[in-house]
Amino acid sequence: MLFLFLFLLCSGASIRYFLLRKVNGSCSDCGRSSRSSSQQQQQTVVWSSDGRTTTTTPAAAMSRPRFSCKPQDIKNAIRKNLLPILTISGVSGGIILGIILRYSRSTQWTKREIMYVGYIGELFLRALKALIIPLIVSSLVSAIGSLDLSLSKKIGLRAVGYYMTTTVLAVILGIILVVTIHPGKGTDEDITKAGEGRTVYTPDLLMDLPRNLFPPNLIQACFETHKTAIVEPKIGENDTQLPKSEWDIVMEHTRALNIMGLVSFATFLGLALSKLGPKGKPLLDFFQSLSDASMVITSWLIWISPVGILFLVASMMIEMEDFSVMLGQLGMYFGTVVLGIFIHGFVVLPLLYTLLTRKLPFRFLANMTQAYITAFATASSSGTLPVTFQCLEEKNHIDTRVTRFVIPIGATINMDGTALYEAVAAIFIAQVRGMALTIGQIVAISITATAAAIGAAGIPQAGLVTMVMVLDVVGLPPEDMTLIIAVDWLLDRFRTMINVLGDSIGAGLVYELSKKELERMGSVNVNGDVERPSNEIGMDAVESSKM
Repeated sequence: MLFLFLFLLCSGASIRYFLLRKVNGSCSDCGRSSRSSSQQQQQTVVWSSDGRTTTTTPAAAMSRPRFSCKPQDIKNAIRKNLLPILTISGVSGGIILGIILRYSRSTQWTKREIMYVGYIGELFLRALKALIIPLIVSSLVSAIGSLDLSLSKKIGLRAVGYYMTTTVLAVILGIILVVTIHPGKGTDEDITKAGEGRTVYTPDLLMDLPRNLFPPNLIQACFETHKTAIVEPKIGENDTQLPKSEWDIVMEHTRALNIMGLVSFATFLGLALSKLGPKGKPLLDFFQSLSDASMVITSWLIWISPVGILFLVASMMIEMEDFSVMLGQLGMYFGTVVLGIFIHGFVVLPLLYTLLTRKLPFRFLANMTQAYITAFATASSSGTLPVTFQCLEEKNHIDTRVTRFVIPIGATINMDGTALYEAVAAIFIAQVRGMALTIGQIVAISITATAAAIGAAGIPQAGLVTMVMVLDVVGLPPEDMTLIIAVDWLLDRFRTMINVLGDSIGAGLVYELSKKELERMGSVNVNGDVERPSNEIGMDAVESSKM
């Protein structure tokens, strides 16, 4: 709870800083003499080759806004930042309401009563998830189809390179923190165990990634994901227990969106439409219209998010079994993961953004506040996609073809928070069990955690499934997952928030690196304002573009 309070405090301080900066810059700006304003009005005389003279105003003077402390300006600034303020108020109000309801009576709340409290939040979450499929498919197809193939390749390579780099950095940071802090010192006697372990076989988990990448039925991929399960065969009392590699194999489908399969299909369809040229333009226009319509619905839905988040957080606070689980060893583990998440999200990623773009990231991060809070409340990076699109395109003015290309892929493979969490969790469990890990085992954990994070779907607590694969690498039984499940529901929200943050910074970074190519295609004007991508695709005829 302390980290949650600090996060809200920092978010509120950031919004307040930009709000005050927009209103009056600083109080001294209101009382400055006319010397400053006269400097803004200075003009420069330029002599041209034909003898004519022109006057130009310095760009700094032209772009510098006039600040005032008038009530109307304050009201306009508040109106402009009303949604982030309401969202933060929704989170704070949900915490307060949840605590009040939790301790309003001595008996424990039933599951049905908790469902009643979170009902409005559930409706909001269902409405968000309803936009996932049309947004992912239409955004990817329209973005890739409207780009030149060579530019699509550059943007894709930049995005994947960024995602892989940040995931590896997150794993390294998590390993350094857990080895340094050593939260697993002691035994598991004081740790509250919860849930059940799942018996899996690591090669099956790895092979399920390509299987889900190429679904045989696209309709089925919208609501089911392939899973390979192993079942221990029945043996006699005197028979020797068989190893997992000889257990029976069962091909199953679980009720979860196969986002990897949909992203794969949309990517190839977009490339095909780009290759077709004019012949593929009608279908490309359809997906463009579907993408725009989905964003309009998102803009409507976003205004009810403070109410939905309030009731989601309130039900979460009531559902917590016991605050005492945050103490002791499990509290040290929780603090280590959250510390790593915040260092990675608010130090490493902004620093990487600054080094590669030569721009300060503070305004960019502040404009994404709505997406962070929605990710924390829903614990789903896929469910936050509509809000992420809205914040990037309307507040940070990122080119729509970059956001709708990069963000869906990022929501699938970029899981920095999950990778960090799985590395820390595996080493923490090994410390609790008194297992001394070698350098080779730590390297194996880092590689496996990176691969597992890529395979974790953007749904709540998917990291617990891939966590079994990481534990199996160092020889730990899957039942040891019960040591960390008690706090996983809260950690899931923090790591989802950082996953969304990493996706957003990746989109901004790729946009800055690709701005010159986009300018040549006419998507950005001389003032840097994003315009609607052109419907004309400059390609050869269909006959000359056949493969």
